[in-house]
Amino acid sequence: MAHALDELAREARAEVEPAPGVSREPVASRQEQKESPLYQGRVWVYPKAVRGTFRRVKWAALAALLAIYWLLPWVRWDRGPGAPDQAVMIDMAGRRGYWFGIEIWPQEVYFLTGLLIMAAFGLFLATALFGRLWCGFACPQTVWTDLYMWVERRIEGDRAARIRLDKSRWNAAKVRKKLAKHGAWLAIALATGGAWILYFGNAPDVLVNVVTGQASLTAYFFIGLFTTTTYVLAGVAREQVCTYMCPWPRIQGALFDQDTLAVTYERWRGEPRGPVRKGQSFEERGDCIDCKQCVAVCPTGIDIRDGLQLECIGCALCVDACNQVMDRIGRPRNLIAYDSARNVQARAQGETPRVRPLRARTAIYVAALAIVGGLMTYGLMTRSQTDLTIQRDRSALFITLADGSVRNTYTVKVHNKTFDPQLYTLDIEGLPAAAETWVVGRSPEPLGDIRLAAEADAVAEYTLLVAVPRQELASASLDLEFAVTSEFGETVTHDTVFRGPER
Repeated sequence: MAHALDELAREARAEVEPAPGVSREPVASRQEQKESPLYQGRVWVYPKAVRGTFRRVKWAALAALLAIYWLLPWVRWDRGPGAPDQAVMIDMAGRRGYWFGIEIWPQEVYFLTGLLIMAAFGLFLATALFGRLWCGFACPQTVWTDLYMWVERRIEGDRAARIRLDKSRWNAAKVRKKLAKHGAWLAIALATGGAWILYFGNAPDVLVNVVTGQASLTAYFFIGLFTTTTYVLAGVAREQVCTYMCPWPRIQGALFDQDTLAVTYERWRGEPRGPVRKGQSFEERGDCIDCKQCVAVCPTGIDIRDGLQLECIGCALCVDACNQVMDRIGRPRNLIAYDSARNVQARAQGETPRVRPLRARTAIYVAALAIVGGLMTYGLMTRSQTDLTIQRDRSALFITLADGSVRNTYTVKVHNKTFDPQLYTLDIEGLPAAAETWVVGRSPEPLGDIRLAAEADAVAEYTLLVAVPRQELASASLDLEFAVTSEFGETVTHDTVFRGPER
């Protein structure tokens, strides 16, 4: 243990140094303080690499999420002839979205609304149970920043090496490392921006068009936009995004309670803290030896021993760092752990802690998820394969023909949501028996014999003329119900009116 303590002391002196621009000078005089700037400049954070359970979980989450983002546009899904075979795609030209076997049209935007509501309540539930779990493991800012820091460590070295490099004068070696790091960052950012536009068209075609310079200016604009934002947010801003730009740290406080599990310093066990000499007993002191390894590994540069803070993203890397120290000095693990305020108090009093996942707020969140998810599932299972829209021509309420008949004009739009061509039968309820109907470009046809063809996954548009003898009009307005029936027997209707002169 003595060797471990000496090694920890050396690490603390070498690694927990003030960042460039932060001085160890004594506190300035009152006059100097008055002349100091109102706002403090940014203090750069140099997170140290760490190994442990939570670090492995973060690597697994990073690999899975990046693989999904970069590979999902290349997954194929057979929807039949003439239909896109990309599993996930937003077809801006066709005004529809595809998610494997589900196709969403503009008029079904409520499904997107439902997804956003479920995502919100899912985030509320995860936060109420496990604190900032999303921020620490799955947020895109965290994932890409983790990747950028991994690249930085591979090129410039770990924490102490990066601090020394930034403090050193510019020379060939420093220029080479900086150029290599920023070049790698830009390559990742470009791959990120390039992958984004693959979701808005057939990925192979989009990639060929981009590489050969045949893509639209809009595509190049969004590639540039996402390349720039990825590089700036993940490479330059980093923890500043989580601390100052993201609103979630300000919201999460309303979702926490006494049973929320969060990264917590077990103060009852760690205090009083302080360095340990060789052979010193832990009986009259806390287990924290003030090695500051928890600070050195923190990606936002905070000291978790000061309590729950707005800057803490809940990544739990300080847990891994502290557990390594506890193992080396022979003390129990989890001096820093995922724990709730209620359990910390119970442990301090010698009581048995327990986890309470089912609480009023979590029950509400689960119920909300179940209700919205159930409604969306029901909507998807029962939604029609056909939509019908009737638009009456309003440029003239009606036209009086030479024989005295009154004619109205209608635009009939039949939306075929299937991936096969369909032939629909048109019928109209509410018309007098003597009425005549015909599709522009055809001869008059009796109702029930009018056929409207629609291509697969498309909207067919027809102009329909309806003429009613003047003497058959009992009033100036007739209520009509248009109905189209598909080949597989599904019928959809749309209500409208027939206008005529006042009697």
